[in-house]
Amino acid sequence: MRRYILTGAPGAGKTVLLRALERAGHVVVEEAATDVIALAQAEGVAEPWTDPGFVDAIVALQRQRQARASGDLVFFDRSPVCALALARFLGHPVSALLRAELDRIAAEDVYRRCVFLVRSLGFITPTAARRIGLEEARAFERTHEEAYAELGFELVPVAPGSVAERVEAVLAGLD
Repeated sequence: MRRYILTGAPGAGKTVLLRALERAGHVVVEEAATDVIALAQAEGVAEPWTDPGFVDAIVALQRQRQARASGDLVFFDRSPVCALALARFLGHPVSALLRAELDRIAAEDVYRRCVFLVRSLGFITPTAARRIGLEEARAFERTHEEAYAELGFELVPVAPGSVAERVEAVLAGLD
């Protein structure tokens, strides 16, 4: 199974790109953070990312989704490496669960080493889950780049462009 990660800053267009890949017939796996945030907010927690267990909730949901994914070619909207970047960006410690998941994906070679870094479109559309400004998003993107590089992944930039251009860039970059 070939499993590829799409990563990048909030608002870069990863979800739209994922939808287009799905529409083209590819298996896709949703990112977990938005769903963790939505559930927590529905339960009355206004800013769930301030909770020390926030990153672990994301990691647990990512693991469930990764385990259910099947198909020869699968695209993931984020990964545990993104959770590492998030923990660092938020100033949360790297938990035992996150460390174990990072060790597991390395030992089991879960994802391809080629990771698609979806570059910022140059603007941010705020949502209930996305309360980050453009400059913060750019810093967060750099945190992702550092985390992936540290763990030996090769980042393949996906430049801003039309959805079709971005899909073409991802498909052309498959190893």
